[in-house]
Amino acid sequence: MSQLFPDAAVAAAEVKDTVRIRTASASDVAGLSIYFTGLSTTSHNKRFMGARSDPAVVAAECIARAGGSDHFTLLAELRQEGQGRIVGETRYAYDASAGHGEFAISVADAFQRMGLGLLLMSAMETRAIDLGHEMITGETTRTNAEMRGLATKAGFRDTGLGDWRSVHLAKRLSR
Repeated sequence: MSQLFPDAAVAAAEVKDTVRIRTASASDVAGLSIYFTGLSTTSHNKRFMGARSDPAVVAAECIARAGGSDHFTLLAELRQEGQGRIVGETRYAYDASAGHGEFAISVADAFQRMGLGLLLMSAMETRAIDLGHEMITGETTRTNAEMRGLATKAGFRDTGLGDWRSVHLAKRLSR
């Protein structure tokens, strides 16, 4: 269970109605740092494909590199009682030399398996299409069954380019 939402017992339908997906801004660094800190060890390691002990630095990197049109961070924000709390994020970066965008994604433990990952991925894809991008790729560990399942639901395919530890995923984008 998430450290941020220890008593979270919100139905999936309620979550989708009270969550908005939006572009991160400079004012989100502190909230994103708190969000990363609140991820369970398992979710944290899956998001970063290993241990990172510097959530404030990672949050700042997510925002700082998101200035141009080829890099952005989207946040899933739960609105309750007039307050917004980050419950998921996806980071996208376009590599012009490779001709594709790469992404990373996470959802707070208490809000997993409620459709937020798919909402975030859909929003990311829409924005990438609007930018004229034609392919998105990602990488996850072979043991990350949750991410592999989410990617399959979102239409990603295993490219076979991973190694013994990782799976490389790709999806062609179309309007």
